[in-house]
Amino acid sequence: MRQQCELVIVGPTGTIVAPDDAVGAWTAGSDAATAGRVSGLAIERAVALAQSGAVDGIVTAPIDKAALHAGGYDFPGHTEMLAALTGSTVAMMLTSERLRVVLATTHVALRDVPRALTHGAIADAARVTRAGLADWFGISDPRIALCGLNPHLGDGGRFGDEDETLLRPAAVAAGLIGPFPADTVFVRAIRGEFDAVIAPYHDVGMTAIKVASFGSGVNVTLGLPFPRTSPDHGTALDIAGRGVADASSMIAATLLAATICGRLAAATHASPRSHATPPQSAAHR
Repeated sequence: MRQQCELVIVGPTGTIVAPDDAVGAWTAGSDAATAGRVSGLAIERAVALAQSGAVDGIVTAPIDKAALHAGGYDFPGHTEMLAALTGSTVAMMLTSERLRVVLATTHVALRDVPRALTHGAIADAARVTRAGLADWFGISDPRIALCGLNPHLGDGGRFGDEDETLLRPAAVAAGLIGPFPADTVFVRAIRGEFDAVIAPYHDVGMTAIKVASFGSGVNVTLGLPFPRTSPDHGTALDIAGRGVADASSMIAATLLAATICGRLAAATHASPRSHATPPQSAAHR
């Protein structure tokens, strides 16, 4: 990683320490509220570094969402917190060499998906995805498919009519292809028919990308004023401290952040300056 970018570590043991009394008192394995507070402070500091131009992008390590909440941050995850800190309309994309999946709704209960999955949510996801693929991945005219909501697209209304009454007109308006049933659209994307698939809710999209590429996938927050990536997994508290965690996705996230930052720098004819961030970190090349 250090051959591709200069890393600036943000966190309680990093080169930049978040300013708070809780950081000085923090030790590994301490209470969840303290850990969550330190995580939130590190995210805020990394974002501030990126917004000031001190680094070109950030890579975030996994956070425990319950700890983050206990530490005083009322966000369901990184994506929503980053959107709030930057005032951006964002989209969560999981990407690998095999598949790209974007979520139209993110961290909401399944029972709340029908309310959250609106024409506007699909339009925003399409717009942000199209811009992100063009600017960050060099795909100027991306083929973006929309994944259906109900089994077999509702099977003529027997299992719901949202695919016809909501998703299909939203797809037409947003320039998307589909909707297609969830049990085939990801296979078609893996075979190269689509550059990305917009999924209607969290688990249908996350399951597809993790089955296809777990350990090599990267979470990318599209729509931010700077690149942000993270691993495709959570904190895995059940193996914390045992020395058996697989760093592959963290490495992939850092290298992708460096690649995106380099592409952006080349596009503006500027020298790449910075790039990535482990353990709630920001980076610099």
